[in-house]
Amino acid sequence: MALKVGDKAPSFSLPTDGDGTVDLAKLKGKKVVLYFYPRDDTPGCTKEACQFRDDFAQFKKSDAVVIGVSKDTVASHDKFKKKYDLPFTLGSDKELTTAKAYGVWVEKSFMGRKFMGMERATFLIDGKSVIRGIWHKVKVPGHAEEVLKAAKEL
Repeated sequence: MALKVGDKAPSFSLPTDGDGTVDLAKLKGKKVVLYFYPRDDTPGCTKEACQFRDDFAQFKKSDAVVIGVSKDTVASHDKFKKKYDLPFTLGSDKELTTAKAYGVWVEKSFMGRKFMGMERATFLIDGKSVIRGIWHKVKVPGHAEEVLKAAKEL
């Protein structure tokens, strides 16, 4: 069953860049921008990450925490963060438990070939862990600004 606005956000705890951990339960009281992306250091994912980076001060000002999630390793996240000076947390979902809980591990197709992959999607979660915004099949241009606008209104 697909998640919808108003649903309780599935809890998660993921290893992160810098040998840390991010846990939704520990973010109570804060808005959380949880964005899923296919892969570190690829063109679309880099553009998306850089947009969140460029708007990071505004997210912070609206009391929102930005977390990017892919199935890449923590080591890959460390390199990606350093290369593009990303100021937010990157979670490693190697087991895909969080991606599956949020319904973003989906069948994709490319040049007639079908395969499973990470959907580019974003969830805006309020301080009580309730989903207040969902963006599926994200188109990168302007996406971070759209999420920021929704976070400010929350």
